[in-house]
Amino acid sequence: MLPVASHEPLSVGFVLLNRFTLLPFAAFVDCLRLAADEGDRSRQLRCHWTFMTSTGEQATSSCGAAISPCEPFRDPASFDYIVVIGGVQDERDRVDSTALAYLRRSADTGVPLVGLCTGVFALIQAGLMKGRRCCVSWYHHRDMIQRFPAIEPVADRLFIDDGDRLTCAGGAAGADLAAYLIERHLGKAWAMKSLHIMLLDEARTGGHPQPQPVVFGKIEDRLVRKAIALLEQHLGEMISMEVLAERVGTSRRNLERRFKETLGVSPQKFSRDLRLRYGVWLLHYTGKSITEIGERCGFADTAHFSRHFRSAFGMTPSEMRKSVSEPGGARVDPFFLHVEGRPAL
Repeated sequence: MLPVASHEPLSVGFVLLNRFTLLPFAAFVDCLRLAADEGDRSRQLRCHWTFMTSTGEQATSSCGAAISPCEPFRDPASFDYIVVIGGVQDERDRVDSTALAYLRRSADTGVPLVGLCTGVFALIQAGLMKGRRCCVSWYHHRDMIQRFPAIEPVADRLFIDDGDRLTCAGGAAGADLAAYLIERHLGKAWAMKSLHIMLLDEARTGGHPQPQPVVFGKIEDRLVRKAIALLEQHLGEMISMEVLAERVGTSRRNLERRFKETLGVSPQKFSRDLRLRYGVWLLHYTGKSITEIGERCGFADTAHFSRHFRSAFGMTPSEMRKSVSEPGGARVDPFFLHVEGRPAL
């Protein structure tokens, strides 16, 4: 439960790492901005924020947009929270040792640290997440397991409040976490004011599930991994095998051979099974109709969706929805399609 709002100004310091992700930063800071003042006047009255980099120079985001002005790192004690926002993970060897040292100093000062999006990787690199769960986007789950096997990543929720460590999956959930902190410090009215101006109905809780019908498991074949990533990004549509093969730079015949060797199934079946898992997730966590779910999963019609669903899970979508709503009812894990050796479906 959130503590009673203090109505003291909320002060947040942002540590922007190289090529930081723009959306979670923008969602978080704009929620602060809108709660800081009446209307949309942007004066830093109820909320204060400071952008910081190791050099004090402008920060460049992953999309190329630059944030300025930025300052060198301030005394951590001047902030209620310090939010670190990480960059793209193909630059994992580029470590900002100055920023990591600042995060460690902030932790020693007792200031709560927020790992936003891939900012959680920086907290881990700084040695500040030992023995703690950390929230991560499903998209980065596999990378975290491979790079930091001693860390427990959580990819089935939007954010985790662990007292002096808060971690958030990123994306639009940055607004949810910001609203959570605004409500804590300023009261619910200010949090709702921000969200409504941002055209959001209400803040989602930290335990709200991520939309993540994702493949977890170790896949050695680089071409197969690339094809799966594309399939994950296009769950709502049928991608022809010719188009998929072209996108990953190979022939259809070679793609089908590689899937058979790696996973034991064709890419067509793997794609369908992945979309069916998405349907399970939608049945579990949304109120969408069976027809809407079938369309969202890329099936031509409800009959087609229901037929394949029953073949995969032994029950129709309607029967599964009824089952999961009953105490002790059978459940199918909607999150993981394991690929260690063979697909789960």
